[in-house]
This record gives sequence, structure tokens and C-alpha cells, in this order.
Amino acid sequence: MVLPHAVDSSTIILATLNAKYIHASLGLRYLLANMARHGGADLRQRCVLREFTIARKPQEIMDELLAVLGEPKPGAVQVVGFGVYIWNVLQTTAVLRLLKAARPDIKVVLGGPEVSHEVEEQEIVRLADFVITGWGDVSFPKLCRALLHGPQPLMKVIAGEQPPLDQMALPYAEYTDADLAHRLLYVEASRGCPFKCEFCLSSLDKTAWAFDLEVFLAEMQVLHQRGARNFKFVDRTFNLKIDASVRILQFFLDRLSDDLFVHFEVIPDQLPDRLKAMIAQFPPGVLQLEVGVQSFNVEVQQRISRKQDNERTEANLRWLVNASNAHLHTDLIFGLPGETLASFSAGFDRLHALGPHEIQLGVLKRLRGTPIARHTVAYGMVYDPDPPYTVRQTGAVDAATMQRFTRFSRYWDLVANSGRFKQTLPLLLGVAPSPFDAFLGLADWLWQTTGTTSGLSPEALVDALFDYLSVRCGLPAQTVRQTLLADFLASGARASPRALKGLLPKQTAPISHTAKTLAQRQERHLPVPPTQPQQT
Repeated sequence: MVLPHAVDSSTIILATLNAKYIHASLGLRYLLANMARHGGADLRQRCVLREFTIARKPQEIMDELLAVLGEPKPGAVQVVGFGVYIWNVLQTTAVLRLLKAARPDIKVVLGGPEVSHEVEEQEIVRLADFVITGWGDVSFPKLCRALLHGPQPLMKVIAGEQPPLDQMALPYAEYTDADLAHRLLYVEASRGCPFKCEFCLSSLDKTAWAFDLEVFLAEMQVLHQRGARNFKFVDRTFNLKIDASVRILQFFLDRLSDDLFVHFEVIPDQLPDRLKAMIAQFPPGVLQLEVGVQSFNVEVQQRISRKQDNERTEANLRWLVNASNAHLHTDLIFGLPGETLASFSAGFDRLHALGPHEIQLGVLKRLRGTPIARHTVAYGMVYDPDPPYTVRQTGAVDAATMQRFTRFSRYWDLVANSGRFKQTLPLLLGVAPSPFDAFLGLADWLWQTTGTTSGLSPEALVDALFDYLSVRCGLPAQTVRQTLLADFLASGARASPRALKGLLPKQTAPISHTAKTLAQRQERHLPVPPTQPQQT
């Protein structure tokens, strides 16, 4: 690997470890954009941004950081700021341990949600020189200026200053052309959330704050003109203010193209007619909505301070499925205090009956600082002490059942959410009165026969599904085989499963790439064209 040459004028490195390369850090770009406004033009000139992935070796990351900084200079102050999140804290700690051993003179500043709460308990905080809790957009540039020019800060832990949004520079010019071409662009029209769901850090916000809409849309226009086509909104509640939601949707409707992809997170029970009218105008493959249902259990909802009208949620999801082309990611969380396997199963079946394209199944995590901790004793909540702090058991769900559900979730993603088994899935879910129970049977059997939840190829899943449905469940082998054949051909897979031996053409047609790479999984959920083999 060729390491970068040191940049003589660089005194400050903004760094983070992303989960994947395709993710581009919005937080670092906010810091970079606000360096000149709140720290001075000289600080902005001294800054460089370095993003890594959690798959990189800590030694490699440290070597690259040191190569950028160059040799220490007498009297010079060099700063490395790390963005720390639940998914990268362990890896970032390892990097920081090496960095401080090699160059204790470097001033290390931490920020991000993982180090904004319960800071006294964390090794990474002990290793660092300074920690900014909460908003860092203004406080980090000010801290850097103090470190370089004085007066020196007196406190290690600094409460981040939350400025009015119009006093913050927006970060979108910091996305490079390479970012636009190869990565998801994270954007936000607002910050904060007025709701108090206790498993979420946004429950600590008192309200939501909106950026000036004209200024924001002007920034989106510049991004679009530069070639950006993948926009992922990180607003916790995109449809909180309908006037703004309609304007933003109209912005993208006016710029429709085959390669446009827009993602929003929406409140499930707030979908007025004006918003429906806008959503209905989007063609397939463009609009993706993440809908957090989390639980249909009213007692659990009340226990965790979640306000949700279940009937309106159902009606809105039904409309989205039947009257729009939006691709729906719906979320459920297992392991909430007091939620049993039986009550979760009922909620799963209720959601599945509405027909969303994907049901994303998560297991509760106790994020640092979230109010969910108040239920720990009363509801027997036992969490993993290491990130991501997943619940291991509750008073209502024992550890074995929690592990069982975790396997269910992984297999559900491979079989159902992948879209590769669109015609086979109804066969499978029909082998028991409850879709949840039907899939749980498959999950238990897959675990018993394979002993793994990873590394299962599409062709291995075809063979497993054939054996399970035809042998274990007693469905007609020919029906199962033809249904799997139709799904296998439609998915574009190229290998030769044992169950389909002699039925596959010598070379299957390649999967269509008319839509964006990010939307290929969506394409598998679209209606099956009549030219594809049908179930017999």
C-alpha cells in the first residue's frame, strides 16, 4: 500500500471509520464546512478529511494518519478528531491505543453519539485528550483554535454548543466528485425529533429543528447539477412538517431520471392526502421509505413512551403498498421490555399481512444515554456489555429464545428481504397458520442442518428450501421445484443448484441493470413479468 505524503499545512485531521466504503460521513463534512466560519480561514486550510472502514486493520489506519501528519515539529500542535459511533467504537479504540503509544503528543478529540453519554465509563475516553458531547459543528472548530492559538481549554469533556441552524455552514460542497459517483450521499432537511421513544437517542431532543428550506433546496440543486443521484435523508421524521415534505418531494419529482434514488424515514401514522398525492407520482425504483413500526403491542408502546396510532399505521401502509410505487422498508424491534415472543409474533403477522416489500427485524440495543435503561431492573433486561449493546435476555424472553430470534432475523433477510424468493415465500409461509411460526420452523431447521447464519449462497438456499418444503413439509416436489426455478431465473443467479439440475439453461440471461445498483434489491420485489416461468 502506498501511504499518502504528509501535507505540510495540515495540522488537523478529521477522521472516522465507516461501516462500508459506500457510506460517506455527513458529520465530518459538517465539521469541515464549519471550520472557517467558527475557527477561522487558517484552520480550514490546515484540515484534511480521512475516512476508513471498520474492515481496515488498526495499524494500517494509524500508519496512514501519521503519514498525513508527518514528523512532529517543535512547538507545532497536531490534532486528530475522531467521529465515534456504536458501529466503530471498538475499532476506533484500537486505532487510538496505537496512535497514542506512537505519538502521545498528538491531541486527540472525540465526538459523536457513542461518546456523548456515560463518558466516564469508556476506555476510548480515557485515551483521548478531549471529548465534545452532543453537537460539535461549532464547538470542534473553537476547540481546535484554542489548541493552536490559545487560551488552552481547561476541561477535558466539553458540552457541545447547539447554535441556531442558520449560523451553521451546510456541508454539501464537501462531497467530492468521487463521493457523488460512488457513494450514498447523506443529507438532512432537519435535525432532532419531537417524539420520546425510549430506545432512540433522538428521544433526548426536545423538538425538531428545520433548516431554511430555500437554502437547503439550493444546496440539493447544486448537488444534482454536479451529478448526484443517490440521496439518503437522515431526518428522523421526514413527514413531520407536511409543507416541507411536499416541497422536497416536488423538488425530486421535477428532476426524475432513471438513475434517481431517494430515501426517507417516515412516521407511519401521519400520511395526509397532500403527501399521498405527491408520493403517488413517483415511478418504481426511485422512492424508498423506511417506516418504523417497531411494535404493535399497545402496552409495550406505552411503556417505552412511543405514540403510534396502530389503525392509522395499518391504513397508511396498506395505501402505500397498493396505491404507490414506493419501496417500503418496515422496521420491527424484538426484545422491548415486556414484549413476549407470542406478542411479537402477532405483530409480525399483522405487519406481514399488509404486504410491505421488506420487514427489517432488529434486536433491541441499549444505546448510551437512552431512557430505555430505566426498565432494566423491572423487566429483567440483560444487555451485552460490548457494542452494540444488544439485549441478551429479558424477563419475558430467555437467552435461548433471543438467540433463536437472531437466527430468524438473519435467515429472513436472506430469504424474504433479498427478494430472491418472491414466489417461493408464499409457499413457505403457508405451511403453518401463522407466517411467523412458518418461518420460525424453517429457521430452526436451517440452523440444525447448516449450523450457520452466514455464507449461505443463493444456490445453497435453493437446495435447502427444496429439501425443507418437499421433504420436511411434504409439499409436492414438482410444485416446489418449478417455483424455485422461477425465482432462481428471475434473480439472475448463475450457479447450478442441485434441486434444479437439468432445468436451467446453459447460460441464464444477466440481470437487468436499467435501474441503479442501489435499487437492484428493489427490482426483485417488483411484479413478476409474464415472460418469466410461473409457479405450477
